[in-house]
Amino acid sequence: MPDMAMAAEAAPLNYFLHSDGPASLPTMHLGWVFTAVVVAVLAIIALLLAGALFRKRTLAAPRTVGRENEGMRWIYIGTGLSTAALFALAVYMLITLDKVAQPTQTPALAVTVTAYDWWWKVEYDDDDPSRRFVTANEIHIPVGRPVRVRLQSADVIHAFWAPRLAGKTQMIPGLQNRQWLQADAEGIYRGQCVQFCGLQHAHMGFEIVAQSPVAFQAWQDAQRKAAAPASEPDVAAGRKFFIEQCAGCHSVRGTEAGGKHAPDLTHLNSRRMLAAGLLTNTAEHRIEWITRVQALKPGARMPAFALTPGETAALSAFLSTLD
Repeated sequence: MPDMAMAAEAAPLNYFLHSDGPASLPTMHLGWVFTAVVVAVLAIIALLLAGALFRKRTLAAPRTVGRENEGMRWIYIGTGLSTAALFALAVYMLITLDKVAQPTQTPALAVTVTAYDWWWKVEYDDDDPSRRFVTANEIHIPVGRPVRVRLQSADVIHAFWAPRLAGKTQMIPGLQNRQWLQADAEGIYRGQCVQFCGLQHAHMGFEIVAQSPVAFQAWQDAQRKAAAPASEPDVAAGRKFFIEQCAGCHSVRGTEAGGKHAPDLTHLNSRRMLAAGLLTNTAEHRIEWITRVQALKPGARMPAFALTPGETAALSAFLSTLD
């Protein structure tokens, strides 16, 4: 079994203590307030329970019951305080939602993310159709600039969450929701689907790569290019096999492959991960994924292929050119 891909350098719950963007900072503070209130309520209940356990009737009258309304004052006080606290939390939550609803600057670009079972299609929009391109499972953004993200689902209900950059947003078939992201520093930020979407919900991850504006522009320019033409015999043979066996679902710009049901592989090797964060993107893992996809990700819509040694070498040679 190949090594499973790990999230970027961060502990699983680090979003509770760290925020790396203005869209997630108010949400983090809201989480702190809610946690403090929950801890306080638990502490009060524990103290009251302890008091009830240690408070006993006198031995002289063990069955004596006091007045029926003797404790009503405390019930009134508790009900009043609870109502006030819940109302205050509701108001604070609405204030937080208003803060993160819109960015303070005009978004630098717009990205459309479509969730499938189980991968993410990422489309970079542009007023000029010739400058649009598609990638998968990895979203690149410029540092310090807000990015508008349009969210939709192709099949079942998903949920988009990059916890250190923004809150959770539902992705419902037939409905387009919106969110915005902004990273304060360069780095790789882990994201995850947080709505149970089926057998491979746990392996429905993605990465957001925040780059300097110069590096991001260079990445965009490279992504807009078509795949390099095949020349070596092994590469040509691998390309032929790919067109015959894989082009019905996958697309590679610059070739006859134009499938729309699976990730665009034009610049496959520019990505860190495979299979929505399940595997690291190496030559060995690419072949492992192709031949053992149903063992690695049961229920995925891609069938496993039984390859001969010659087909394996040719296909691997072709895929290695998709930079």
